[in-house]
Amino acid sequence: MNPPKPYNILFLCTGNSARSILGEYLMRRIGAGRFNAHSAGARPSGKVHPLSLRVLREVYKIDAVDARSKSWDEFKEGPHFDFVITVCDSARESCPVWPGQPIIAHWSSPDPAAFEGTDEEKYKFFISVALQIQRRIELFCSLPLEKIDKLRMTELTRDIGNRENLDTKVPSA
Repeated sequence: MNPPKPYNILFLCTGNSARSILGEYLMRRIGAGRFNAHSAGARPSGKVHPLSLRVLREVYKIDAVDARSKSWDEFKEGPHFDFVITVCDSARESCPVWPGQPIIAHWSSPDPAAFEGTDEEKYKFFISVALQIQRRIELFCSLPLEKIDKLRMTELTRDIGNRENLDTKVPSA
């Protein structure tokens, strides 16, 4: 029997420089073989935030040198997505209609690029946001997607975004 075809998943944010990049690369690691992960932005910043790359490299040992900030317009022609996950409130508000009726869920995380503090505090906050996204992806990847109907799959996927809210204060050492 052939293994099931991987699901296509898109993480959306406004600038596609931090949260959606973290989502894409963490999903590539955690959901390898089961998911094809992508990210994009409504108004891409044109560059990936250096602290996103640092967290992926230092905390997760993921080489994301090929990461780039891109518009969701790049995906108008495909691939068709099974899941579209917005990770910021702005992207949720302006999320376009996607062909193929993907499951759309909102997993809001605070914007680590907007966090104010020392360089070390900023880095720690990026780590906190990455950990939140990681836990959500792990929960998502544990779902028996191949065995549940689309309505239940939608409900469970959306519920993951309500599981954990992250304080915007710096975690204490």
